[in-house]
Amino acid sequence: MKPEFPAHDAPDDARSRRQIAPVICYPVDALPPPDLPALHKARDGWEQISETLVPPRDARCFDVPAGHFCRIVSVEGPQVGDLNLWSADLSERFFSSKTRALHGTHLSTGDRLWSSFPTLRPMATITDDTLDWYGFDGDGLSVHDVIGSRCDPYTHNLLSDGGQYHHCCHSNLTRALAKARDLPLDRAEALVHDVLNVFMCTGFSRQTGQYLMKASPVRPGDYLEFFAEIDLLGALSACPGGDCGTLHSSDQAACHPLLVQVFRPVAAPEGWRAPDVNGYDRSHGGLQHR
Repeated sequence: MKPEFPAHDAPDDARSRRQIAPVICYPVDALPPPDLPALHKARDGWEQISETLVPPRDARCFDVPAGHFCRIVSVEGPQVGDLNLWSADLSERFFSSKTRALHGTHLSTGDRLWSSFPTLRPMATITDDTLDWYGFDGDGLSVHDVIGSRCDPYTHNLLSDGGQYHHCCHSNLTRALAKARDLPLDRAEALVHDVLNVFMCTGFSRQTGQYLMKASPVRPGDYLEFFAEIDLLGALSACPGGDCGTLHSSDQAACHPLLVQVFRPVAAPEGWRAPDVNGYDRSHGGLQHR
């Protein structure tokens, strides 16, 4: 049972402490902004080279070569998708918490998806988002979050008195990666990581700090589009929560497929080159072991 909150009286200077102005933890002014006009121009005359339909309550992998575009499209009804990205050789993976620290809790056009340490470089740049009109609603919720991890069978087991459910996004992504790279399930599971929750509408309760969700505003024809900065392997799960307006990890919600399309531009965007890996020397202020 949680203790009564608050358990302590506020000090005399509580009001002044609360009124201290916040500062942004990681100002990104030093980062070169993406050249969105050049990226958008590169779409002229592009050619679709692949299409992957992700079934409801399941996941599929797909390849996006560097310099190509990818769209995740709503095709039948409101549906949330959990997206993992890796470098094609699996040595880098999407770093959702650092992406959140740099760009915010929810992503849209112009934001980048950053890779894990030690490379910490852009893996992809979001180039279009048909839900950018939504912004933050009156409950403080928005779409395309990097605050939730992914629905998983372990949390489901804890909260459902031992339930065994195999179509949580974590399990879906694990199966998809294992199949795509011919890996045993335990090896694939170790590579599955926190996601970009595509189309999901989420936020935090100002009263309790709890993670909130509501029915996604996505409709058929809406899409999130990104440009691959490096050779990518993606995996997308069509969440068993459907539009995530009611439940996670169940067969009760209405679920729909999602479509992944990959496009090859006629030419690379003007001035674009693949990003270098992070320039930190990795000495960590200590002596190198011999």
